[in-house]
Amino acid sequence: MELLIMAYALKTACARNIIGVIPYFPYSKQSKMRKRGSIVCKLLASMLAKAGLTHIITMDLHQKEIQGFFSFPVDNLRASPFLLQYIQEEIPNYRNAVIVAKSPDAAKRAQSYAERLRLGLAVIHGEAQCTELDMDDGRHSPPMVKNATVHPGLELPLMMAKEKPPITVVGDVGGRIAIIVVVVTNTVPHEVQKLQCPKIKTVDISLILSEAIRRIHNGESMAYLFRNITVDD
Repeated sequence: MELLIMAYALKTACARNIIGVIPYFPYSKQSKMRKRGSIVCKLLASMLAKAGLTHIITMDLHQKEIQGFFSFPVDNLRASPFLLQYIQEEIPNYRNAVIVAKSPDAAKRAQSYAERLRLGLAVIHGEAQCTELDMDDGRHSPPMVKNATVHPGLELPLMMAKEKPPITVVGDVGGRIAIIVVVVTNTVPHEVQKLQCPKIKTVDISLILSEAIRRIHNGESMAYLFRNITVDD
């Protein structure tokens, strides 16, 4: 809301260009229509345009097609060169690693990383969990059969196993977390979380943002910032 107020103030002050720098674009994961819900990302794009913004700089939109929601230019920068550099410089023996995609939807991006690092690729296949947005909201008439026996607060308690199942797993999932390091960018402030968890490592992407601002201000081409970016990034 503060961004909209500032943009509208600049618009009423007859600013020639109003460029918004939004490293993490909010609601970018809610770009799909689900039942009677709204496409929040499209709504936000319309609000930004109405407030007077003429250009946006952002990082790694959840879907590249979101740029089509806007009626003005959007520079969707990528953090992949910084993450690849971190892997090559900070992770010892990274050539013995494997790039794992968390789902088939993320396979293309994982393959792009694996090809540039010359590593193997693995994809986790599994059934998607039912989220609250996917659950029936009781608007059906008559209600579905599966909803007739579901009552909030009367679910069966979770029963814990007495011993570990006889299967092979990665890491001691019954005792400790097997994750050694979590590498993130600083598009979202996380100083408090970093103090609470020493496993969080931050990759600074301020350099590419500052260079994008400089190029737009001087009227230079932005193609240089996408020279190491593949189609699947």
